[in-house]
Amino acid sequence: MPIDSPYRALLDALPQRERMVDIDGVATAVFEYGPVDAPPIVFVHGFRGDHHGLEPVAAHLPGLRVIIPDLPGFGASDALPHATVDAYAAWLRAFVAAEAAAAGRAPGVLGHSFGSIVVAHAAAGGLEASRIVLVNPIATPALSGANRIASLLALGYYRAAAALPERTGLAVLGAPPIVRGMSAFMAKTRDRRLRAWIHDQHDRYFSRYASRRSVLEAFDTSIRHTVGEVADRIRLPVQLIAADLDDITPLAQQHRLRGLLPDARLSVLRGVGHLVHYEQPREAAAIIRRFLAEPIGQPDEPAARHDEQGQ
Repeated sequence: MPIDSPYRALLDALPQRERMVDIDGVATAVFEYGPVDAPPIVFVHGFRGDHHGLEPVAAHLPGLRVIIPDLPGFGASDALPHATVDAYAAWLRAFVAAEAAAAGRAPGVLGHSFGSIVVAHAAAGGLEASRIVLVNPIATPALSGANRIASLLALGYYRAAAALPERTGLAVLGAPPIVRGMSAFMAKTRDRRLRAWIHDQHDRYFSRYASRRSVLEAFDTSIRHTVGEVADRIRLPVQLIAADLDDITPLAQQHRLRGLLPDARLSVLRGVGHLVHYEQPREAAAIIRRFLAEPIGQPDEPAARHDEQGQ
């Protein structure tokens, strides 16, 4: 039986809409939260997730229009012909351009985890956004960072799933013990009810992808690319939201990433890991709202370089 979200009342208080749009030939499922005429911000979820994962953050942003597409190949969206980082970035630029044209203004754009890679590469290529938020950004290559052993194990798992017959490979990818293990690895909360809900979310939505090929290509993209490799080409204001217990990217590397970006600020949340969007959505939303309210500096003003400690 599904476990009810601890943020359900806040989410249900928001106007909600669903639609399908065609983005360069890719049928894309879009979910909106908040008034249709409110300032827009586009959320881009992480690997193997869908729009549900970022709903807790949207629930804490009343007064904004939060737009969450399912990434191509995940949730209810069709897959890309080839899920490369350039293809994801081109899709996002086209999606955001369409939203900007409809709203009459460039939206903010947020990316979580793998979504941070997609957003960063889109921004490096001219994303039509007002500013960028990266939550738990991927700052270091998966196979050479501090978590190299876990990344190698994941690589072996996905390669095994690729080598098996289609039906068996899909069964391995969605195996409940594997999904639960991934969830337990990332969750840091000591709240038993919240932890149970997080596991339920992963059980329900972590295996909603278009095909085995689409998830395997997305995984390959996720381990080959980072935000850091294009950081110096991102000219938009950037807010980084990092976590002190993140096992995917160590905090020291988030500080390094902040230094690579021309106009960046870093906020660090305490007592949380890679699941900021589940465990501390209220705190993340407060940072996002404050950042969106900042006046946009002139091109000749000095770039922002401040760090902030969170909860």
